[in-house]
Amino acid sequence: MSAAAPPAPAARRRRTQGIVAVVVALAVVAAGGAWSLRDAGVGDAGAPGPEGVAVAGAAPGCAGRPALAPRELRGMWITTVNNIDWPSRRGLPAEQARAEYLGWLDLAVRHHHNAVFVHVRPSGDALWPSEYAPWSEWLTGRRDGRDPGWDPMAFMVAEAHARNLEFHAWFNPYRGGQPATVGGPGPKLDQLAPTHPLRRHRDWVVTYPSADRPGSRLYFNPGIPEARRFVEDSMLEAVRRYDVDGVHFDDFFYPYPEAGQDFPDGAAFARYGGRFADKHAWRRDNVNTLVREMSERIKAIKPWVKFGISPFGIWRNARTDPAGSATAGLQSYDAIYADTRLWVRRQWLDYVVPQLYWHIGFDKADYATLLPWWAATVEGTRVQLYIGQADYRVGERGAWRDPAELDRQLALNRRHGVRGSVHFSARQVRADKLGAVSRYRRAHYAGPALVPTMAQLPAAPPAAPTVTDARRGDGWVALTWRGDGATSFAVYRVDGDVARLVGTTRDTGWVDRTAPAGRPLSYCVSGVDRSGNEGRLSAAASVGDREEPRRDPAGAPDARPSTRKSDRPT
Repeated sequence: MSAAAPPAPAARRRRTQGIVAVVVALAVVAAGGAWSLRDAGVGDAGAPGPEGVAVAGAAPGCAGRPALAPRELRGMWITTVNNIDWPSRRGLPAEQARAEYLGWLDLAVRHHHNAVFVHVRPSGDALWPSEYAPWSEWLTGRRDGRDPGWDPMAFMVAEAHARNLEFHAWFNPYRGGQPATVGGPGPKLDQLAPTHPLRRHRDWVVTYPSADRPGSRLYFNPGIPEARRFVEDSMLEAVRRYDVDGVHFDDFFYPYPEAGQDFPDGAAFARYGGRFADKHAWRRDNVNTLVREMSERIKAIKPWVKFGISPFGIWRNARTDPAGSATAGLQSYDAIYADTRLWVRRQWLDYVVPQLYWHIGFDKADYATLLPWWAATVEGTRVQLYIGQADYRVGERGAWRDPAELDRQLALNRRHGVRGSVHFSARQVRADKLGAVSRYRRAHYAGPALVPTMAQLPAAPPAAPTVTDARRGDGWVALTWRGDGATSFAVYRVDGDVARLVGTTRDTGWVDRTAPAGRPLSYCVSGVDRSGNEGRLSAAASVGDREEPRRDPAGAPDARPSTRKSDRPT
């Protein structure tokens, strides 16, 4: 990375040292967020309303009040490589690993997230019993591919769905092997598992220096069509076998360049690059082909599965390309051959999550400059813009010592119509340095949210549920209902002149533990399909102001794991 390049995340590229941070005072008024307003005669589905409010289709309200629900993706990355987030160390007993994972999901629920992005193929390996890749050493503690005796992927997907969290399976396509410890020696071919595909296809192997140690990383050669197809097949195996909601890549395609080193793919270029003017154009085409083919193949298998990429935050600088951003950092188009703007314009993606890991006012890559560039890039496409937020940077020198920085960034996101955020990473969300996470949670994630709908995905809004019971106890209201054809349900409670979203679930019952005391309450329930499309609201169900003597509803629905068929691997 050149001296002019802005920093990238430490856990991903280990290049954040030496940043001179500048404290920037920018007052941003926090908008109300992207909302769906479900009331008769309000407007066309998906049409923008005042101040960026997204207006849903016409639908009856709840007890005569319009029903309001925020619509934004809220998630965090759960990183397995180097045991950054999960598991906490290699070779954990299965029960401990499962318990730790549930802890991360519970954290997501507490923060009103609705998605998790879990690292399931960190380095040519797998967190499921795969025919294409060995078991991940970050799980088993071994490089011999030994079966841990359980299926983490099946468990992780089912438990995420039980909490009504989307599960996005996060893959690193081309990485084939890396150091077992940060800064340690990388694996040689004969140190990989006997079943590792690079041992069986040595002509696919490229060794490239890294920031850790020269020669410490192994890659599948992106320029060999058979290697690319194999990598695609290995990821699509998980799509076929498990009920994932999304396929997710980060910014690792060709490796980030090291000074004085070129990626040694000359033989592949000589064989396959004849129609290209130079090696750079050929490399970009190799990555473009991977992205396009994955997009097409995912939708051919399961049309409802979303495909998204979280690229480096800069495509190109304007001084290089007039279409670029007013920045002065590393250009992913040129450095790692990631033509992210093309992927959006060709609509090969359902969502894009640029890693805007810099503060507002940073001279080389100002958050407030890059954000509108990305908003303009997705404008006119069906690709939704989410932002990768740098929770890991809180507490660093300069602007990141202000706990309000992320709060201001999320407010700015909403002003520019951003549809959600993903936070790097789970351990930083839990750490809540300087109280920054608590601060933005109060301001922006105070209640639940529905995921944004995508017009390109299959839609089957369910019929209105029928509420069968509503009863009140000491500090709670318990609801049960019947509802067919729904993947999940949204629960609304009348609050003054509106009915607000207060809960979501995949069960047919829910307990409101925030019910205000001392007055009658009315609730409505809607069904939500696999793609987030809402059906009509149920008739209002009301409870009086008197509480039942029981202290807690027996067998509270929100305390039970879901057993719905849609939560099981397919």
